[in-house]
Amino acid sequence: MIAITRYRVPEQESAGFAETMAAVLDALAASPGYRAGSLARTVDDPALWALVTEWDGAGYYRRALGAYEVRVRFIPLAALAVDEPGAYEIVTSRAAGQRPEKNP
Repeated sequence: MIAITRYRVPEQESAGFAETMAAVLDALAASPGYRAGSLARTVDDPALWALVTEWDGAGYYRRALGAYEVRVRFIPLAALAVDEPGAYEIVTSRAAGQRPEKNP
């Protein structure tokens, strides 16, 4: 399962936002079920950012959000979040260079 949260961040706040979000990723990474995470910034609109994390399941993600260390760092950023669904079930994926298997 992946979680994507997008943020609209004013340019003057971008350096502090990136630093704070790195601490959020550190806190999330300490949570059971965490697989990977990235903070990204769109090249077409520098005020639009995305936090993308991958989890063993939605329950792990939701429990991680409830952890004290995560809440302390994450909740102040909520005012910058774009209000939209953020939890996605992975339906299919491919690694670089991976080709779909053919059925015999």
